[in-house]
Amino acid sequence: MKRFTHCLLGLLLICTSAQLYAGSRDYPTVKIGAYDVEYEIAGSGDVTLLLEAGGSAGLDDWQPIFYALAEHARVIRYSRVGNGGSSAVKKHYSSEQYAQEALALLQALAITEPVVYIAHSYGAYIARTFAARYPDKIAALMLIDPASEHDVDIMRQIDLATAERQIAQVKRDDMKNGMSNQYLDFWSKRPLPDYPDIPDIPVTVIASVKTYEEPSLLLFTDQGRAMWGDLHSQWAQAFPQGEAILTDKSYHFIHHEQPQWVVEHIQTLIKRVRIK
Repeated sequence: MKRFTHCLLGLLLICTSAQLYAGSRDYPTVKIGAYDVEYEIAGSGDVTLLLEAGGSAGLDDWQPIFYALAEHARVIRYSRVGNGGSSAVKKHYSSEQYAQEALALLQALAITEPVVYIAHSYGAYIARTFAARYPDKIAALMLIDPASEHDVDIMRQIDLATAERQIAQVKRDDMKNGMSNQYLDFWSKRPLPDYPDIPDIPVTVIASVKTYEEPSLLLFTDQGRAMWGDLHSQWAQAFPQGEAILTDKSYHFIHHEQPQWVVEHIQTLIKRVRIK
């Protein structure tokens, strides 16, 4: 529980669970520009899933569901530059640059068909940008407890003065281990693509509304959890083929705490793509 109460659901970018799996094995790499990017491909079929981890996490963050998904589709997971076993580079990335590198990865792996893009936390910034910039490369979108440019707005609506103090502290905490590659992009809080910038594709958003006994931040209060669920529900339902699924059984790392449940919802999304 402790690691969740100190993680502002994607705001605290250094908060990941990748350390649970890091170093478990060596993965193949592919050159993306000047950088080595580690990846793994498993499974086969007519649908390809691309997994985008959150924050500073690497590909191992998908360990709880990766091989289960490979029973139903071809699945690709990778570590962004600076994360996991990819080139250890420190630079300020934008979600546009990350999306461009995701496209370059698919091209390097000879993936030509549109992918089902599945993203967690900050990875949603990249997936939303990818979907808007490369609409012919995406078949469907799933965001798992996605970070949002509006998350701090929820806190400010509850209590402006307290929110400003808490946000400032989270920013300081983010900096304790050095500025992450995505720090400036995340905290810019600039508008990200929504519908119709993102095309009319099947969209599923899974968000946690589980409450906390001792909320350390306004976003973790009962009011904050309800507003978080409403935010993602409204975002998803703006899409003609959008759906929002809320869970009170897990916190931010839903694919770790409810792996089989998440796999089942991904299977449903795959079926929607095949029907389309």
